Amino acid sequence: MLRSVRSKLLAWVLIPLVGAVALNAVATYRDAVHTATVVQDRLLLGSARNMGEQIRYEDGAFHYQILPSALELFQSTQPDRIFYRITTGEGQLLAGYTDLLRPTDMVPGSSPYFFNASMRDMPVRVVALRQPVIGAPSEEPVLVEVAQTLQEHQQLANTLWVRAMGQQLLILALAAVFIVFGLHWGLLPLLRVRDAVRNRKPGTLQPLAMDGIPVELVPLVDSLNDYIQRLEAHVGAQEVFIQNAAHQLRTPFAVLNTQLNYAARTDNNEDQRESLAAARHTLREATRLVNQLLTLSMAESMVIPAHLEADVDCNVVDAVQEVFERLVGPAQAKSIDLGFEPDGNAPPTLAIGAVALREILTNLLDNAIRYCPAGSRVTVRLQTSMPQRTILEVEDNGPGIPPISRERVFERFYRMDDRLSDGSGLGLAIVREFASKAGASVELDTPAGGTGLLVRVVFPIPRPGA
Repeated sequence: MLRSVRSKLLAWVLIPLVGAVALNAVATYRDAVHTATVVQDRLLLGSARNMGEQIRYEDGAFHYQILPSALELFQSTQPDRIFYRITTGEGQLLAGYTDLLRPTDMVPGSSPYFFNASMRDMPVRVVALRQPVIGAPSEEPVLVEVAQTLQEHQQLANTLWVRAMGQQLLILALAAVFIVFGLHWGLLPLLRVRDAVRNRKPGTLQPLAMDGIPVELVPLVDSLNDYIQRLEAHVGAQEVFIQNAAHQLRTPFAVLNTQLNYAARTDNNEDQRESLAAARHTLREATRLVNQLLTLSMAESMVIPAHLEADVDCNVVDAVQEVFERLVGPAQAKSIDLGFEPDGNAPPTLAIGAVALREILTNLLDNAIRYCPAGSRVTVRLQTSMPQRTILEVEDNGPGIPPISRERVFERFYRMDDRLSDGSGLGLAIVREFASKAGASVELDTPAGGTGLLVRVVFPIPRPGA
């Protein structure tokens, strides 16, 4: 795996260059083979013409002579074999090898005909030449064939190809050296930026200096500085969150410690039971607070909007049923009626992950159950206000939230009145965090009856095929 910009740039430059050299190697080899074939064809043709010029017809018979010069043309360092055959127009063999292949598709005329064949299980290159003979009784000229095996042909092709490839590889090596030096000098400003970031002390959130930065790196440094600023703001928010979380956790654990100490000191069984029951309740609330803190942290870590993820659509009916089953105990304890009213025109799925939708529903319904008095009603609705929006609503007839406080209730740990409920003040913050990651918005309103609270989660346009 490539680990540096230099390696990647070098790969993007050299890989296409090596590919081009490889393609050129194939083309060069074909050219070398073609050149070797041309050279061999010229030798074959010269030998055939030398033999043909020695044929004559006298005293009613053909006379011929195979001069040494006709075969000396093929002298080389390779042990090639030479085959030849001379036949009259009627097909009578005058000289040579009887098993040499005769051309079958040779065009009439005096032009030489070259072809590849096999002679005694050896590949050969053959030339066939028609040689007119003055005074011959047949109108067909004498056919002269000369063949040579391919050892010298292959050696010549390899020699030409190796020489050409050696030159190309030398050029490639020189190009690689110059490219490496060029990348080194060209990337020095980027390396300086890297070193400036790497050498910073842990926790340093000061912007990078812009002095001496090339124009091409200005957007990168600007982006880094912008990220540093956002990181500084995020770290500050996290510090405040940790301080608030520590404060919120300190109280229930202090209460829990007091309750347990009292239960350990008292001898009254009734007081012990009450103290242990109170401690159990405090522990449940502390556990719920920790779980909500973890849920909020999970929501903040979802950096990819849910509606852009693959296979993320969630069935609303299944999610509502699962959350109802989880909260039916607390609802029954306060005789609260939980209801679900789906809209037949609304899509059965929402462009949000199942975990996110369950957390939104859980926190909205849990808040409604906690703050509503006994005998209240809590209703979940799914409807479409227009083709472009799908709305999930949770309505109750509890005390509601005054308009002046409807924005502050989304702040972490904010509670209007601790006497109304022992909640942690994180429920609506979790709802807004998950909804924003899904591209949805959260609105607070008053129901048509004038009392209670209506929470409306507006989802964006569903994905095609959802």
